Amino acid sequence: MSQSRLASCIPMPIEHRALINVVEKAKDWALMHGVGMRDKKQFSKDAMQIAPFVLLPSPFPRTEFNKAVELQPILNELMHKVSHDDEFLQHTLQNALQVDEFTASLYNIWTKVREEGVTQSYSLGLFRSDYLMQLRDQNRIKQVEFNTIASSFGGITSFLPTMNRYVLRQFGHGELIKNMPENRALSGLCSGIIEAYDLFGVPTAIVVFVVEEVSYNICDQRFHEFEISDKRPDIQIYRKTLTEIHQEADLNDKKQLIVEGRPTAVVYYRAGYEPGQYPSSREWDARLLIERSNAIKCPSIHYQLAGTKKVQQALAVPGALEKFMGSGAATSRVRDIFTGLYSLDFDESGEKAVEMALADAERFVLKPQREGGGNNIYGTEVRDALLRMRHSRERAAYILMERILPPLVAGYVVRPGGPVPPPITDLVSELGIFGVIIGTKDKIISNKQVGHMLRTKLADANEGGVAAGLGALDSPYLVDV
Repeated sequence: MSQSRLASCIPMPIEHRALINVVEKAKDWALMHGVGMRDKKQFSKDAMQIAPFVLLPSPFPRTEFNKAVELQPILNELMHKVSHDDEFLQHTLQNALQVDEFTASLYNIWTKVREEGVTQSYSLGLFRSDYLMQLRDQNRIKQVEFNTIASSFGGITSFLPTMNRYVLRQFGHGELIKNMPENRALSGLCSGIIEAYDLFGVPTAIVVFVVEEVSYNICDQRFHEFEISDKRPDIQIYRKTLTEIHQEADLNDKKQLIVEGRPTAVVYYRAGYEPGQYPSSREWDARLLIERSNAIKCPSIHYQLAGTKKVQQALAVPGALEKFMGSGAATSRVRDIFTGLYSLDFDESGEKAVEMALADAERFVLKPQREGGGNNIYGTEVRDALLRMRHSRERAAYILMERILPPLVAGYVVRPGGPVPPPITDLVSELGIFGVIIGTKDKIISNKQVGHMLRTKLADANEGGVAAGLGALDSPYLVDV
C-alpha cells in the first residue's frame, strides 16, 4: 500500500464479464430495496431510478472509524452546549449576520422566540459529523463539517451494507464480509424521534416532516416514516411544506401547533436549510410559527445556528473548546479532528487569513453558512473570490478552511444511465457518523451514536453531495493500516 492510496478490498480491475453480470444484479438489488432517488430531469412520482452507489465497499482505517464513532456523543454534547450559549452564538455570528441575509433571518427568529419566552425547552438533534482522512497526517480523520439540520441518508445507507455484502459474495469473496461494520442508522434516528414524541406526552399528537415541494431523495425520507410506523403504529406522520404550514397550521391557547386538527409533538425538518426553501415571507412566518409552538423541534432554531460554519471555525480558536468541555482528554481528542479553520472578519487575524489564502489558494476552501452541497469555493477560484471581496463586508459571511487531501482508492461508481460496466476510477471517501441527542439547556435526556454513512466521489470532484448529484453512496470496509 503506497502512502497516497488505500488498497481496494478485492484486486482491481475485475474481469469484464463478471463485472457486467454483478453490476446488473446490484442495480436490480438497489431498485428493489429502495437504494433509489427520483429523476430530476424526467420527474415522476411513479418512477424511481437507482441512487449512485459504489459497487464494492471502500477501505477505511479501522482505528479512525472507531475514533469517529466514539467521538460522536462527545460532539453531540458539545454542540448542545454551544447552541444554548446565547452570548457565544451572538458574538460568533455578529459579523456574518450583517452580510448573510439567510443566517440573519434565522437569528431574528431565535431572538424573537427568546424575547417572547421559549415554550418548549426540549430540543431533538439528529446530527451527523462528516470526516475525510488527511493524507498529510497519516490518514487520520479531520472533520469536514457538523450537520445539525436534515442530516440525510441515514435511511438508504442502512440498507447499503447488505447490498455490498451481496456483491462481495457474487464475486466469491464472502469471507471479507466480517470487515464491514453493522449500520443501524435508520433505527437509531427513528428511535430518537419516537423518544421525543413520548416526551411530549400527548397520545393524539402527530409528527410533522417539513419537506420540499418536490422531494427527489424520497426513499431516504420515506424509510424514516415507514420505520416509525413499524415501531409505533400509533404515531401518525404528516408531510408538509413550509408554505402548507403557513396556510393550514395555527397555534391554540396551549401553544400547540395544530395541523389538520391535531397537536404536533415533533417537527422534523428535511427542508428549511437553504434560502431557496423560503421563497417568500410566508415560509419565514411558518418557521416562526413552528418555533413559537410547544412542538419539539428537530432541529430547534438554535441547533441550526450552532451548525453554521462560523461556529465550526470559532470552536477551533484556542480556548473555545475548554469553555464548553473543560481541559481534559476529550477536549484534546476533539481538537485533534479539527483542520485549519480561519475567520475572515475585518481584524488582524482575518487579514492574515486573507494573505495566507492569496499566497497559496490551492491549500484552502472558502465556505459560506450553507448546507446541502455545492456552495463551497475551491482552488484558483478561492483567490479570485478573495480578491473580489477583500474590501467588502461580504467576506465575513465565509470562513477559510485548510483543504483536506484524502488517500485515493480505485473503484466502480454505478450511476443511473451510466455505462455498463462502469469505468474503474480513482475515488475518495467521506465518513459521516450519526448522533441523536435530546435535552434542555440544563439536562440531557438521551445522547448516543446511532450509525454511519460513507459518501464517495471522484477524486477530481470538489463536492460530494449525493442529492446534489456529485457523489455516490458507499459502505466502509475496515482495514488495519
